[in-house]
Amino acid sequence: MKSINFEFIRQHQPELATLGGFAELYSHNDPDGALVKLRNFAEEFVKDLYVRLGLPAPFQANLYDLTREVSFKRAVPRVVLNKLDSLRLQGNKAAHGDKLSTTTALWILREAWDLAGWFYVAFCGGATDQLPVYQEPASPAQIMANDEQARKEKKLALEQLAAQEKQLAQLLTELEQERAKARTAERTVEELHAAVAKGQQAAATLQFDEAATRQRLIDAELVDAGWNVGAQGNSTEQVGQEIEVLHQQLPSGKGYADYVLWGDDGKPLAVIEAKKTSSDAHGGREQARHYAEGLERQFGQRPIIFYTNGFETFIWNDAVNETPCQIHGFYSKDSLEYLIFQRNHRQPLAQVAPDRNITNRMYQIETIRRVTERLSAGHRRGLIVLATGTGKTRVAVSLCKLLLQAGWVKRVLFLCDRRELRKQADNVFKEFLPSEPRVVVTANTAEDRDKRIYLATYPAMMKIFETFDVGFFDLIITDESHRSIYRRYRDLFLYFDCLQIGLTATPVHLVERNTYRLFGCEDKDPTAHFSYEDATEHEPKYLVPFKVFKTTTQFQRV
Repeated sequence: MKSINFEFIRQHQPELATLGGFAELYSHNDPDGALVKLRNFAEEFVKDLYVRLGLPAPFQANLYDLTREVSFKRAVPRVVLNKLDSLRLQGNKAAHGDKLSTTTALWILREAWDLAGWFYVAFCGGATDQLPVYQEPASPAQIMANDEQARKEKKLALEQLAAQEKQLAQLLTELEQERAKARTAERTVEELHAAVAKGQQAAATLQFDEAATRQRLIDAELVDAGWNVGAQGNSTEQVGQEIEVLHQQLPSGKGYADYVLWGDDGKPLAVIEAKKTSSDAHGGREQARHYAEGLERQFGQRPIIFYTNGFETFIWNDAVNETPCQIHGFYSKDSLEYLIFQRNHRQPLAQVAPDRNITNRMYQIETIRRVTERLSAGHRRGLIVLATGTGKTRVAVSLCKLLLQAGWVKRVLFLCDRRELRKQADNVFKEFLPSEPRVVVTANTAEDRDKRIYLATYPAMMKIFETFDVGFFDLIITDESHRSIYRRYRDLFLYFDCLQIGLTATPVHLVERNTYRLFGCEDKDPTAHFSYEDATEHEPKYLVPFKVFKTTTQFQRV
């Protein structure tokens, strides 16, 4: 597959040149196909970088994990990380069935060409003046109108496409085997520092327009969250850009907020500060806080704060003294409105009692009390360990009702690993929360957004979770949390910015370390791994009061 723009890299990285050629061919007729190829381009690009830099790759890591690895982030210029994120995000959307435009495909194609140019200069001994001038692939209409020979070549290329796809798959397999051999030799510290310095120098020499990449990334993430973003920096009724804000701590007493997200009432829901790609995202935190204070004085409502450098994005709900946390995108308008609603309407959990029609056993009530104490203390995750048959699902439903009544959550996602368990949970929710709209997530209901309770298996949710905004769910309850869910479904848990509670019947000493890390329970507070002797001799306070009856059974040989 000969490309228009990527042949300069073929001698050094033939897979990148081939994938770039496929993306050029698909860009007009099949933008989604082009974007999937460009995501593959990013994967191969990152794998090659790990080998070239001599970095140890995380075990069975996906593209997101590879680009977020600390050693990789330190070794690669942030402008390169931003471009990789562009390829990953748009490629993910295309792979999940979103219908993306040719404009998006051409934007990402140019980002891939920039990455290839950086790789060529930084690691292949190339010079900036050896790079060809980028040519945007011509549309089919241009080809038909201008060049009969090109039209014939296009037809021939399409006929040979299936064979070339097979050749590409074989090439990628061979390259992966070569990389596996190359990983045995890691670089010395001096060699790594030299390679990093060369990469930084190449990025500076090429003079990438990192501001444009950063803005396109932010704009794309806002659009994904349902916001109407104006083109080329223009404001809309929902998203204001370069909004003047008055504040005495700002230079000259005023500044310009990069983005302000407006509610239907004309009040600010959020302010976004975008720092340079080369800067730490946290550098924009105080400036964003000043903008939030200025907007609050002007409009009588303090907005939620976001700050980002394009590659890393943080949310800060400082009005309720929450600490900033990193997230995977921006909130939708509905999600932001609920965050602000909670400020004045969320009740202290200690003042709301669990429904005894759902949970009336002492250990169930004690479990809910302990969880609500943990949430009230500012923790966002917890793990409930109860023996089989003690009513974990009822405890979960009772906890949901309490949090819904207290105004802590609006939408709940209940996850389990089998359809049978999903059906059982649906029956319990139906019995005890009949007035709360709920839905079982399937292919037919994947776009449902007006329910309160969502029930899904892990595999079903993995296919669609990125179609929700990161703030859509306020609580996720994960059943069977001991079944290696962290390794298999890690992206799902990290994507949503919400409270998360795990359920398991596995004795604490058998629950794997990753599960504890996921739910923040490193102290391993026991609820299920005591013996009969422990129960009778020590009488732990978290057990229901009990009596011991001793019986003797005699068997008669017949």
